[in-house]
Amino acid sequence: MYTDLVKKNPALSLLPVTDDSFRQYGRIVEEYDFTPWLKTMEQIAVPESGNVYVADDPRLTDTELAAAVKEKLNGSMPIEVGYCIGNGSQLNALEYHKMPELDLAVTDLVLLLADARDIRDNTLDTSLVKGYYVPAGTACELYGTTLHFAPCRVSDEGFKCVVVLPQGTNLPLERLPENARGEERLLWMQGKWLIAHPESAPAKNGAYAGLTGENIPVLY
Repeated sequence: MYTDLVKKNPALSLLPVTDDSFRQYGRIVEEYDFTPWLKTMEQIAVPESGNVYVADDPRLTDTELAAAVKEKLNGSMPIEVGYCIGNGSQLNALEYHKMPELDLAVTDLVLLLADARDIRDNTLDTSLVKGYYVPAGTACELYGTTLHFAPCRVSDEGFKCVVVLPQGTNLPLERLPENARGEERLLWMQGKWLIAHPESAPAKNGAYAGLTGENIPVLY
């Protein structure tokens, strides 16, 4: 599949997640047996259209696996274990959390990534975005400096991805900062700073439209 994706996306720097360049953005996590989460996700259907994000699902959180991840990967800090599923196949936006995020690919998918340290005056050119093909069953820890957003599907069946974050991340803010300046203009949810592409739904809903260049699609 990866070879076909490269051929169909000649303008995108698309690499396997095992490529050495991924070390700038994160690492592959192999210390755990993720089978319980993968089996739970078999019971959760991809929506007919659009994407669905659930920050915390007890079927994933209330498990021995989650307890182990909390203790060993997150230094005993409280975590939420949820998922992102859907049919997205375009960049649309980039976000960062300032804390690592664990993504477990339940299906094959592509992550579009960039480095938050390349942001200038709340803007980033999408030519700096790289794509990484992540096979089903692979878990990746994305560093706090890594810009990312929802995965992109690589088949008509859509994508499924388990998402582990510090507890409370992506919950609604009580209020957005008033007279925001600088990085505050990107704050979108608790622990979430977002830069949207002007053509995207987040931008239409008020997110800061700081992505310039193409709203990158992933073709399959």
